[in-house]
Amino acid sequence: MNAQAETLRKNLVDAIVECDIDKTKSNVEASRGILSPQEIIDALSEGMHEVGIKFERGKLFLPHVMVAANAMTSAVALIEGDLAESMTGGSRGHVVMGTVEGDVHDIGKSIVSTMLQCAGYDVNDVGRDVPTATFLEAVKEGNADVLGLSALMTTSMQTQKEVIETLIEKGMRKDVQVIVGGAPVTQAFSDKIGADGYSENASEAVKLVHRLLGN
Repeated sequence: MNAQAETLRKNLVDAIVECDIDKTKSNVEASRGILSPQEIIDALSEGMHEVGIKFERGKLFLPHVMVAANAMTSAVALIEGDLAESMTGGSRGHVVMGTVEGDVHDIGKSIVSTMLQCAGYDVNDVGRDVPTATFLEAVKEGNADVLGLSALMTTSMQTQKEVIETLIEKGMRKDVQVIVGGAPVTQAFSDKIGADGYSENASEAVKLVHRLLGN
């Protein structure tokens, strides 16, 4: 990456970290034609990762995270056409994403959904506080390749386990890869409940889906 491209990438990261929607959008416009759509998405994602770290350390608060997430969503909207032109061979796979029942947190899940769409996946984001039956219906109707279950509270982690158990009971488990995530979720918990994968942030979630589907 040359000096100009590296500067543009850094500006994108900084704009997200500063939670500045207008600055993010202007930097995206400045980067088009110099950075590829995926390079722009990668820079925005890096910024969101830094925002997440600052939030966990108490240096940023929930309103900042929400503004940063809106900045990324607005930025992605600017390059949707570029992304479509850069993708070949259609969708990489179908993913159902949602926050499990009993949990209304959805910022992290929404970021993952957006990033997966940017990476070429067909994503059905079923929202937050989603009943197990709704997940199963979405998986069946969309013939989903991957089901992403988010839980941001320790009390809702068990619902991730219940969804997987219900998939097994209904004979659907072998047809879909299940990934889990959320602040209290760990790799050990993912292994314990029989999920196919775990990621601690949105960027890693996209890489995980790539690996699971052989992309």
